[in-house]
Amino acid sequence: MNPDLERLHPYPFEQLRKLLADITPPADLPPINLSIGEPRHATPPFILDAYVAAGKGVASYPLTAGTPALREAIAAWAQRRYRLTRLDADTEVLPVSGSREALFAFAQTVVDRTRPAQVIAPNPFYQIYEGAALLAGATPRYLATTPDNGFRMDFGSLKAADWAGVQLVYVCSPGNPTGRVMTLADWRELFELADRHDFIIAADECYSEIYFDEAHPPLGALTAAQQLGRDRWQRLVVFSSLSKRSNVPGMRSGFVAGDASVVRKFLLYRTYHGAAMATPVQTASIAAWRDEAHVVENRRLYAQKFAQATPIIAQALPCSRPDAAFYLWARTPVADTDYARRLYAERNVTVLPGSYLSRTVDGANPGTGFVRIALVAEPAEVADAAQRIASLTL
Repeated sequence: MNPDLERLHPYPFEQLRKLLADITPPADLPPINLSIGEPRHATPPFILDAYVAAGKGVASYPLTAGTPALREAIAAWAQRRYRLTRLDADTEVLPVSGSREALFAFAQTVVDRTRPAQVIAPNPFYQIYEGAALLAGATPRYLATTPDNGFRMDFGSLKAADWAGVQLVYVCSPGNPTGRVMTLADWRELFELADRHDFIIAADECYSEIYFDEAHPPLGALTAAQQLGRDRWQRLVVFSSLSKRSNVPGMRSGFVAGDASVVRKFLLYRTYHGAAMATPVQTASIAAWRDEAHVVENRRLYAQKFAQATPIIAQALPCSRPDAAFYLWARTPVADTDYARRLYAERNVTVLPGSYLSRTVDGANPGTGFVRIALVAEPAEVADAAQRIASLTL
């Protein structure tokens, strides 16, 4: 067996299941699960209709590169959303079966096993980054994102020698779990480091369409690159998804876009990987990328929930609305695992301990003392959960 499998950590939700296994929550309170970032708003009917109408497409093998129509729909959306002057649908865009699968497979493409390799990730982080690095034969290295540094990855904390073996850097903006959006200054620093030390940037932007001001969407990596004169997206690949944007997590549809030379190698890997998107999913995805009205309505619901729930939850757990995304990253008055157990045992509300999303480095776990609260349920359920959280006495 692959010995690197032994290096994998238990997934956070498996840890959470074990943490709560011996608890029987109050039967008079309906369960409310705010632990997992799974959108639960209704899927737009027009997407489902497009999926059903294309059902006969399952009779043929799909192309790994996707149909030209899908690549063109993605490129057109990205140009509108990120105000790009150009994005080549044939060479700089590749449909993928959800950003999770692509983020994992990307490390297998990028990492050169013939020399020592490091992969940098934020801490706390989406666990796929770590698993991808380990199974590519690389060593993960973590940059803590904490209140003290404004929840940013402090690239300047690494010396030149530390960058020597770095082959890949994962960034997440808007961040999971903090919701922080990277600034143009952050991107300038990271691009300069990539040029100097010859590594690839994987920009996870799966939360990019959940924000609160229609006039000011979060800065994207492609926009930042263009503003900094890098409109060939050198050393940059962006990962995006329909799951959160369009409430279709089970459809498994997203894309990567960026440096054509890297995208070409990733397509080669995926041709053997066998992860082509099913034809009905491609057709439904075209419909989703071409429509923005349902995304605006989706944002309205999230904004409503944040406006209602944040002040109430903040009475018990210090927190504030994020820059973007649908999480509250809230401080706990006791150990995060103890808090999660008490909340479940006494209020039948499930949240995720922050320490499960982080790794201990130099004796410190930056997720300790926080919980991640995903405001993904319907507004009435989120409002109920907020009141239960506020009423919990510790």
